[in-house]
Amino acid sequence: MNRIFDRKIILEDGTEFYGYSFGAKRDALVELVFNTSMVGYQEILSDPSYTAQAVVMTYPLIGNYGMCNEDYETDIPTISGLVVREFNSEPSNFRAARTLEDVMIQYDIVGIAGVDTRRLARHIRDEGTCKALIVDAQTPSIACLAKMRSTALPTNQVSVVSTKSPWISACANPKHRVVAVDCGIKHNIIRSLNARGCEVTIVPWTVTVEEVMAMHPDGLFISNGPGNPEDAKPVIDLVRALRGKLPIFGICLGHQIIALACGASTYKLKFGHRGGNHPVKNLQTGKVEITSQNHSYAVKADSLAGTGLTVTHVNLLDGTVEGQKCAADRIFSVQYHPESAPGPQDSAYLFDEFIAMMEGK
Repeated sequence: MNRIFDRKIILEDGTEFYGYSFGAKRDALVELVFNTSMVGYQEILSDPSYTAQAVVMTYPLIGNYGMCNEDYETDIPTISGLVVREFNSEPSNFRAARTLEDVMIQYDIVGIAGVDTRRLARHIRDEGTCKALIVDAQTPSIACLAKMRSTALPTNQVSVVSTKSPWISACANPKHRVVAVDCGIKHNIIRSLNARGCEVTIVPWTVTVEEVMAMHPDGLFISNGPGNPEDAKPVIDLVRALRGKLPIFGICLGHQIIALACGASTYKLKFGHRGGNHPVKNLQTGKVEITSQNHSYAVKADSLAGTGLTVTHVNLLDGTVEGQKCAADRIFSVQYHPESAPGPQDSAYLFDEFIAMMEGK
């Protein structure tokens, strides 16, 4: 017996895709993006960079290995929705503690399955990232379009996901003290620093220069996070004030913030970069690294002139800036995720470079 579609996702241009509900049972106005990763739906679901977005998973089977307690990237997921082809509610994995749907219900995350996700991903690729509404299948299209026209997507999402007060992630026999500005930091970034002997103090995005310096850090880290980097003005001002005074390392949103702090500019990509196999060329070594990416914005290459920053990495798919540095000021950043879990691990050496920079090597 064929199931009857009970949900639909309607795009702001009026295109509709029908499917079946799973997860939270509510309507959701979202920014719609796609991710081409074959594994890692738990890390995607719990990545703060997806705040207020619904992710179309192009890999057809999602949920089959459940949710594992050790694999979350944040304690409270803030993603809005998940769009999949086939949803599996009976995982087979000895590490699984819960099902994907259980977690989505707990954190009020909307799901829709049975969708032609490859067609939908092509639509986003061709037309660009867009506003969308996930609703009951019987909801009139006219009402959906009217709601989308009258409702703006949220801005300044960093203020939503950043920690409200400082906290410390300790390690055995710490060698370095790092202050990490939380714009939506992923747990595996903290783990990667801890594994290299860094005691990490995670601070709110509104932290001041005086508060940072009072902690006597060996280095400053600027994290990944959601939204437009221009909305993160307190962090931009912080980096501008501390440039040259501390070793500074940034990832993803942190990369864009560093560029803005140094006088460069950013822009929004048509459909962003989201997946686990983006080729990036390291211009310093000539090697090509396979990287994990999740971002909507990029640094304008021609805006780096006169900033003191030079391009260190480029994306081989579209030529966008993937890395930058100013050796004199001990500052560098990358657009992709060297800490990505699950993999690839090609770029983990960047954390070692940060350690070497703090040691003055």
